Amino acid sequence: MPSATTTRQAAEVRPPAPERPASGSLFLLLIAVCTAVTAANIYLAAPLLPLIAHDFGTTASAVAWIASVAQLGYAAGLLFFAPLGDRVDRRPLVAWLSVATAAALLLAAVAPGTAALAAAVFVAAAATVVPQLLVPLVAARAPADRRARHVAAVIAGLFTGIVAARVLGGLAGQGFGWRWVFAGSAVLTLVLGLATALALPAERPVRQGGLFSGVAELPGLLRRSPGLWRACVRQAGMFGAWSALWTSLALLLTGPRYDLSTATAGLFGLFGLTASAVAPLAGGLVDRFGAARVVGTAYALAGVAVPLFWLGGHVLPALFAAAVAIHAALVASHVANQTLALTTTSAPATANTAYVVSGFAGGALASAVAGPAFEHWGWAGVCAVAGLWLVLGWAATAGRGARR
Repeated sequence: MPSATTTRQAAEVRPPAPERPASGSLFLLLIAVCTAVTAANIYLAAPLLPLIAHDFGTTASAVAWIASVAQLGYAAGLLFFAPLGDRVDRRPLVAWLSVATAAALLLAAVAPGTAALAAAVFVAAAATVVPQLLVPLVAARAPADRRARHVAAVIAGLFTGIVAARVLGGLAGQGFGWRWVFAGSAVLTLVLGLATALALPAERPVRQGGLFSGVAELPGLLRRSPGLWRACVRQAGMFGAWSALWTSLALLLTGPRYDLSTATAGLFGLFGLTASAVAPLAGGLVDRFGAARVVGTAYALAGVAVPLFWLGGHVLPALFAAAVAIHAALVASHVANQTLALTTTSAPATANTAYVVSGFAGGALASAVAGPAFEHWGWAGVCAVAGLWLVLGWAATAGRGARR
């Protein structure tokens, strides 16, 4: 029989029910929109790399590392800020992080050089972790038989933001300059972040310990939860493959092979809307068939997408099919793995931190490798990096005990 302390801690995992509904349609819509805006901040630099390079008098491949800095910053912010969802009231936390993100984006807009821009992008990405503070709240308050669907609604917003960063960022950058893109995102982040903070229910701290004690809990949490560990590794492989391809795509499209403008290349991101459409479907499949089957199918689809991307280096229509396939694979894997991560431990915010940090660390590392690979071996080198990440992500979890 569990002790009184254990029983009390388990009861504290789920926040007390608020006086107003926190899982209704309007509430989910607000969270999804806020997620879209804040997630876009991580990817603002990617479609603007050619413009940034021109402004600073260098080549696009020479500033490609700034996209990796954004992902590393997001991973750092997740590591230190996301576990606070188990320990503090989310309302002031979301508000202050939104203010910090907006300030950093404004600094990026006036950066005099690549070093200052990279530092501002790192801080902005580290503070724009609001979506990962909100996902555990949504999962905790959703009905058990619809939990994956509710998580999928937020994830749909996240991927919509990623698409918007590439499409609208590219168009706005071409029309007004890359600096105005960062400034505009600062305003949107501040408005949506504060509005979401006001709409959140008041909470009491649900776990004991210091503000950053969740970081110390991560290794033990991963050891005790094989399901969480598999979700982390598999999403790191999937997200790394996607990041290598997607952050390098502007270099291919604006290069000598296709010679597209930044705005036209940005429109290519419309294929990423596949993710927003697939997310609700993936949530229903996870609720019905379980996470393992959905992740396996997603990896198989990604395995088809990589050679299509390679072919797309020579035939443009192949890139269209590849973009649809890789986004569908990524979002299906993400919905399944994140639902698993949020439901396998008694500390959902801390588990979510481990999961998302793993994914973005894998993505940042793959992006960092993809830049030199493109410079030395061209688009084929980028596709090789993506394929390697998929193999590593699946092989590392395919041994004994990988299936429940």
